[in-house]
Amino acid sequence: MSQWASITDISTSVQSGSVTATELVERALSAITDATEFQAIIATTEVRARERAASIDERVKKGEMIGRLAGVPFIAKDNFLVFGAETTAASNILKGFTAPYQATAVERLEAEGAICVAKANLDAFAHGGSTENSDFFTTKNPHNSEYVPGGSSGGSAAAIALDLAPFSLGTDTGGSIRQPASFTGIVGLKPTYGLVSRSGVVAMASSTDVIGPITRTVEDAAVVLDVMSGKDDLDGTTIEKNREGYASLTDAGSVSGKRIGIITEYLGQGLAPEVRAVLDATTSKLQAAGAQIIEISLPTLPMALAVYYIVCPAEISSNLGRYDGQRFGHSASEATNLDESYKLSRGQGFGKEAKRRIMIGTYVLSSGYYDAYYKQAQTVRTKISNEFAAAFEKVDFLIGPVAPTTAFKIGENVSDPLQMYLSDVMTVGANLSGIPAISIPAGMVNELPVGIQIMAGHNEDRALLQIAKQTEELLG
Repeated sequence: MSQWASITDISTSVQSGSVTATELVERALSAITDATEFQAIIATTEVRARERAASIDERVKKGEMIGRLAGVPFIAKDNFLVFGAETTAASNILKGFTAPYQATAVERLEAEGAICVAKANLDAFAHGGSTENSDFFTTKNPHNSEYVPGGSSGGSAAAIALDLAPFSLGTDTGGSIRQPASFTGIVGLKPTYGLVSRSGVVAMASSTDVIGPITRTVEDAAVVLDVMSGKDDLDGTTIEKNREGYASLTDAGSVSGKRIGIITEYLGQGLAPEVRAVLDATTSKLQAAGAQIIEISLPTLPMALAVYYIVCPAEISSNLGRYDGQRFGHSASEATNLDESYKLSRGQGFGKEAKRRIMIGTYVLSSGYYDAYYKQAQTVRTKISNEFAAAFEKVDFLIGPVAPTTAFKIGENVSDPLQMYLSDVMTVGANLSGIPAISIPAGMVNELPVGIQIMAGHNEDRALLQIAKQTEELLG
């Protein structure tokens, strides 16, 4: 049983004066202190959080209306620029960096009365699927501390599973919200590309980076998305939000008559039998409730992982070029000239995975290899997107596993990058095509959670949230 009511109920209670924002912030900070052994949090923003809580309480006493998230504490992944603590992206090269402004998503949440209380751990620069690539420490899975919580938003997911706050923020470039949500048994939403502004978030791969909420329920995810979403002049890739918004899912109705496609390419070799069993049980319940279950093939989808690990490192190699030790972040004090400063600062500041991706990305973009790798990958990416679009002409939604297995043990894959990359095999397709996708908890296997993934057509986030809520209710 969670110590937190729904986000809407919390806000209503604060606005009515039945609970104070200060009480909620102290509850969150106390929970963070009590759960330090899981290493989900890099830093708290306690001074600023307490100041904001006191201000909100004072305004409530004066009878002012605060907003839809009045007094609700939340935790931001440490690649979001936030006031009150350093923003490091869990990388040594950004140690000591204090944000000069806040991410648009955080600004919009705060404008509605939400209070950021902490920064969550992640794989450094979001490069990974386990948080083992954090330059600081590895977050532990709340269900079993010998296992990873997933990544790269592992700290954000673990924080919600540990009940530290009502919601957290994550980023999803190739599955980094959905996979840790599956591994920790909570809800993780990847909206349509561009629906939430990326301004003020440390970039990984700019053409697939997406910001989304991590929550206990679909309803809470919908409320947070409704606040964060929409056009932003600071991010030219942003799109308009649905006119009806996303917060009200009261008309979610029934799954009866919905056409739901099972992606056959996700059901083959490599899928753990126990994960397949959870998916089968879920689709059986959907079918019993009146949904039409249809097998759908996306023939090019097996190439998605290879495409992703060409496109993503290429964009990483470009985005990380700004970290050179000259303007901000780590700078090698022992350097005697500019060239040496570049080499030492980057050599000392970047971890192994960042260096690996920089080298891969630089290689695929280099003269003589650009056409063979990067250009070809973008061609296949377009084909994958077209196949998704064609599938949504036949069905309303697609369903499948989030990951081929449950959470793996800490250290199990750390020396095998290719095996680690395979944990993204069922999530990268949605990122390459820009469609919305969500992970919701569907069962437990050997005391570890299993999530199922639902996908919808481009900009069909409201419909996705509705079917996710219906499925959540069916699963109990």
